[in-house]
Amino acid sequence: MADAPAFTVKIVPVTPFQQNCSIIRAASGKAAVVDPGGEPDKIMAAAREMNAEIVKIWLTHGHLDHAGAAEEIKRRTGAPIEGPQKEEVFWLTQIRESWRRFGIEDGEDCTPDRWLEDGDRLELDGLTFDVVYTPGHTPGHVVIFNRAAKIAFVGDVLFAGSIGRTDFPRGDHATLIRSITEKLWPLGDDMRFVPGHGPMSTFGRERQTNPFVADHLTGYQGAKVEAPDILAQRTTKRFT
Repeated sequence: MADAPAFTVKIVPVTPFQQNCSIIRAASGKAAVVDPGGEPDKIMAAAREMNAEIVKIWLTHGHLDHAGAAEEIKRRTGAPIEGPQKEEVFWLTQIRESWRRFGIEDGEDCTPDRWLEDGDRLELDGLTFDVVYTPGHTPGHVVIFNRAAKIAFVGDVLFAGSIGRTDFPRGDHATLIRSITEKLWPLGDDMRFVPGHGPMSTFGRERQTNPFVADHLTGYQGAKVEAPDILAQRTTKRFT
């Protein structure tokens, strides 16, 4: 898109879980890394290949495979850690112990420099990314997106053809469904998303085909067409 902000995204699968760590590089070379779950050497090498300087670290949630390398990347770059929402301290303080349950001595507990809340904004060298609070998979999960470029980084809330697990401590299935339908769907069917694992998709495709949150299952019918303006239409849900 000619009017989209000038940035590129490289997906770097990390950890035995093949988590989609994303590097967002602005035209200047300044970059944010989203969900550096592990393998910091691999992440830094990918940044060098992009000629990118990591200046921000953004976390969608605190699971071991999404935040395990955040502190190490911070040490190497000086970049602040922003996100998730403060309820995620529940997971961020047990990253190292979580890895040990898999017999892996890797990753470390994480203390963000800034907690994020619904409606917050993140800045990267003049680029603006918005934040929505999306609990359900974990209690402090957030989604980060850029409206102009129509791309979202959704962590483990939503996948191509699936949704996040809710059988972990403090997970909740009904809350997750509300997060998807009330916070993600109003962003538009043409919003592409990078999930925490697996291939990219669009919100529109998932509304049609996802076996957990397709419209014919949730009853979601989109924004109220009679809403007075575009903003109201995109932030209002309608259910049968």
